[in-house]
Amino acid sequence: MPVDLPTDTFDFIVTGAGSAGCAIAGRLAETRQYRVLLLEAGPPDTNPWIHIPLGYAKTYVDPRVNWKFETQPQPQMAGRKLYLPRGKTLGGSSSINGMVYIRGHRGDYDEWRQRGCTGWDYDSVLPFFKKAQNQTRGASEFHGTGGPLHVSDQARQGELSHAVLKACQQAGIPANPDFNGAEQEGCGYYQTTTSNKRRWSAAKAYLSNKPENLTIVTGAHATRVVIENGRATGVEYQMPGGRVVSKARREVIVSGGAYGSPQLLLLSGLGPAEHLQEMGIPVIRDMPAVGSNLHDHFNTTASWRCSKAITLNDLQNSSLRKLVAGLQYVLFRSGPMASNGVTAGLFTRSDPRLERPDIQVNLFEWSTRERTRERVVPHDFSGFSMTPVHLRPEGRGTVRLGSPDPLAPPAVLFDYLRTEYDIRAAIWGLRLVRRIASQPALQPYNKGEIYPGADVNTDEEMLDYIRNTGVSNQHPTSSCAMGTGPNTVVDPRLRVHGIGGLRVADASIMPVAVGGNTNAPTIMIGEKCAAMVLEDAKAGAEPLAA
Repeated sequence: MPVDLPTDTFDFIVTGAGSAGCAIAGRLAETRQYRVLLLEAGPPDTNPWIHIPLGYAKTYVDPRVNWKFETQPQPQMAGRKLYLPRGKTLGGSSSINGMVYIRGHRGDYDEWRQRGCTGWDYDSVLPFFKKAQNQTRGASEFHGTGGPLHVSDQARQGELSHAVLKACQQAGIPANPDFNGAEQEGCGYYQTTTSNKRRWSAAKAYLSNKPENLTIVTGAHATRVVIENGRATGVEYQMPGGRVVSKARREVIVSGGAYGSPQLLLLSGLGPAEHLQEMGIPVIRDMPAVGSNLHDHFNTTASWRCSKAITLNDLQNSSLRKLVAGLQYVLFRSGPMASNGVTAGLFTRSDPRLERPDIQVNLFEWSTRERTRERVVPHDFSGFSMTPVHLRPEGRGTVRLGSPDPLAPPAVLFDYLRTEYDIRAAIWGLRLVRRIASQPALQPYNKGEIYPGADVNTDEEMLDYIRNTGVSNQHPTSSCAMGTGPNTVVDPRLRVHGIGGLRVADASIMPVAVGGNTNAPTIMIGEKCAAMVLEDAKAGAEPLAA
């Protein structure tokens, strides 16, 4: 889809064809009233592994569709650099993620309202979740049908996931058939953004029936928002043949994600003045909150040998099994490749005094001896893992420019394990999954713990293990936080403070991370942003002269 686009003028320009960007561009264009330009730095989503549910094991390390970012050395994490895979293709990270559909707790959105984000409470955002959704279970108080985003039940519920869920209940975790319904807490099977055993990314959802008034340009790396007299008037972007500038009559909407959006604002002269001056970038507006407040769910892993050859390790380690699995998928859309391999999980509280769950545990039907930005290598024996995820970390990090070169990766620094609560919750999560693994339902499958290992028992030993192995859960948020005070970047209508014609819409605008996977909330943000943009346009906002 790459084109050599000449300088041109559109009503709206959206930078970044990720989860929110696809929703925004698709909804703005479907009115047929406006010319919309959607810019994506990566290629079209033609890589076949994108569309196979288990294919993200390949795209996880594939530089053709993955930015493969990494953090700066993390002081509280033994000085390690953490791997940050992010989608670099149409659909963004919705094209390479684990496809788990989780909205978060209703209290998360009510907290957003309490932080000054009027119109973002649960009752206000639920209609946009439902509008986006085509729920395989049908319409209900909490779910919608007829929307572009297909949400399906697990394609494959194997005996291992069944045993883990039974063990969770034996450990005192109640069953929950719908994490996105009346209650989040409990254990159960995840739903996924799939349709007919195929990944259903934001690109598939919103761009498949592209109207003529929507122009999509891939291989277009946004390098700067053009700001004139305090208003965004266009976007400069790098194409294979050189730099191009396209003009926006009405608005520019930045949707580059929690790393890309603050980076583009910084490159455009919006951010902490001292940092911009260090980078040699003219300061248009001193905005200390741009790239600040970054946080993410924190992930640790515990793994066990499995006494039965029913895990994905067994698939990966056998040429015959891989051949059979490939044939099952190609011929019948069945078998292990039809599933995402993250079939089940739970939400619970590390302290009963908490109002909302702060721990999520995912079941992975594999275990690995090596997992880096270069490769993922399973153990050469049957294994499975459970990953306790801390959903409400108190540490806050930053996104800054690593270089004034707009094509260079951003400098990302998290602040994991900063507080006593962060540490206590991470340790509690590890103890929880050990308790689950010890239940009677898992004894026929549990052949012994691999990680952390039998010699890791005290809090000090567990913390040392966590510091040396913990990772980002790939749910970064809040680096362009929404609100009304000086520590925010956009207002509740997602308009950048002090700059006309410019909005940000993606996970970066969350005032605080939701308690769960972030893809579904990011798509909701895109839906709500598009509705607000269209409302403002209908209200008679005057477009800029072409």
